[in-house]
Amino acid sequence: MFDNFRGLFVNDLSIDLGTANTLVYARDQGIVLNEPSVVAVRQDARGGKRIEAVGHDAKRMLGRTPSHITTIRPLKDGVIADFTVTEKMLQHFIRKVHKKRLLRPITRVLVCVPYGSTQVERRAIRESASNAGARKVYLVEEPVAAAIGAGIPVGEARGSMVLDIGGGTSEVAVISLNGIVYAESVRMGGDRFDEAIVNYVRRQYNMLIGEATAESIKHQIGTAFPGHEVKEIEVVGRHLSAGVPRSFTLNSNEVLDALQEPLSGIVGAVKTALEATPPELGSDVAERGIVLTGGGALLTDIDKLISEETGLPVIIADDPLTCVARGGGILLEMIDRKTGQMFALE
Repeated sequence: MFDNFRGLFVNDLSIDLGTANTLVYARDQGIVLNEPSVVAVRQDARGGKRIEAVGHDAKRMLGRTPSHITTIRPLKDGVIADFTVTEKMLQHFIRKVHKKRLLRPITRVLVCVPYGSTQVERRAIRESASNAGARKVYLVEEPVAAAIGAGIPVGEARGSMVLDIGGGTSEVAVISLNGIVYAESVRMGGDRFDEAIVNYVRRQYNMLIGEATAESIKHQIGTAFPGHEVKEIEVVGRHLSAGVPRSFTLNSNEVLDALQEPLSGIVGAVKTALEATPPELGSDVAERGIVLTGGGALLTDIDKLISEETGLPVIIADDPLTCVARGGGILLEMIDRKTGQMFALE
């Protein structure tokens, strides 16, 4: 009964502020928001700026806007690139979550930050959340939240390895006794996959395609490991010599070829982490395997690629896209039970 009464006045939110998507987990409700981290800004004749659209509505405008509207992705490589726009985006998302509430509750927010982000970057995230209406802001490193959300028993004196492949960064970490033993963050992720597809199409076909088209190709026929079945997709782009729209066919083997560079960067980070892991924890990882989280884990056969390259079992977490936000939500509940003190929260 006390929890129900408390829920009227205090609202706990866990926010996975990602380069590609922002997810919000509300206590007792689960994931309440999953929208692209995109903002459309309109500039009027006097030079003033105002927010035109946020999230899904703004993403639909990408590459299709007139000169007075610009679409901005305020986060780059997992950190804030545009402070003001990030603040407005967070305000919009928090208001959207609260819209269904009769009373405007006191909001405690836990934001998941990339491992290796600097104190300046963390302060920017904290201030953005505070200015967006949060009374209390906690920060936790993404690999810890991802591991908790994936259901890994991080409190045990045994090593667990998690690889979180996000939009801007991929983070690999070895976790034991609620802490990070070793972690590395590489600026390779879903955005770099899209970029690689755009560059490949330009080189091989002399065609120019947009970011949204590259993302659609990745989702539909993208693969990280050669398969028996070759999928094809019809793509429309602008021919660079003729300057007119043309259609062409792209197959999954070509996309695999295009993704080689970013994929080898991610595999290299995993191998470096395994080399730096103490032998006792290394044997635990060999026994338990590597757990994949983040939107990048949804790329077809990425688990096969990492397993082939490392010789270790690789498991994709249930609903990998929401692992970080759900892990943050579990951490907020642990703070109330006074067990969250075991984790390095800021």
